Amino acid sequence: MILKKKQLPKQSLKPLSGNRYSLAIRLLPLIGAVLLTGCSGSQHGDLESYVADVKSRQKSKIPELPQVKTYPPFSYSAFDVRDPFLPLLDEEAFAGDTKVDNGLKPRTDRKPEPLESFPLDTLTFVGHLEKQDTRWGLVSAPDKSIYKVQVGNYMGKNFGEIIKITETKILLREIITDGSDGWLDREASLALSE
Repeated sequence: MILKKKQLPKQSLKPLSGNRYSLAIRLLPLIGAVLLTGCSGSQHGDLESYVADVKSRQKSKIPELPQVKTYPPFSYSAFDVRDPFLPLLDEEAFAGDTKVDNGLKPRTDRKPEPLESFPLDTLTFVGHLEKQDTRWGLVSAPDKSIYKVQVGNYMGKNFGEIIKITETKILLREIITDGSDGWLDREASLALSE
């Protein structure tokens, strides 16, 4: 006995007709327009009156731009005057014998102290100690250490010798170069930080 498959009619296997889809697509804008016309009531009366009010206002007049002042050009007439970028004195004429030795020079025969390895502006005066006639200063360094110093100690990169310690500052005498193989001294201080 041979079984036969039941065959379905050919029309039932076809997709829906293209006519139905095209009809729905054509009616969609029409349905949307009908729905939108239902929303157009007179609910926006206050907005329309505001727009009418703004349009009826008097328009303000924009002021005219001010006249541009014309400036006369500057004419440079100092061509025959000395050039300001040249030195006043002839440096070569004074270069030889004018050097005066003031006898001031840093002491290099001593062992450098720990605070001489830091620039003076990185050191901080944080307090002082006093016992009888001797006063010590407490100085904080960038290496997070606190050093005890007294008169005669050195600190800073410019051979700064401590000459006085008060309650509010440490006074130093630094020896710096004058730029022409000579030395100058200057006073510097380290104020107590708060």
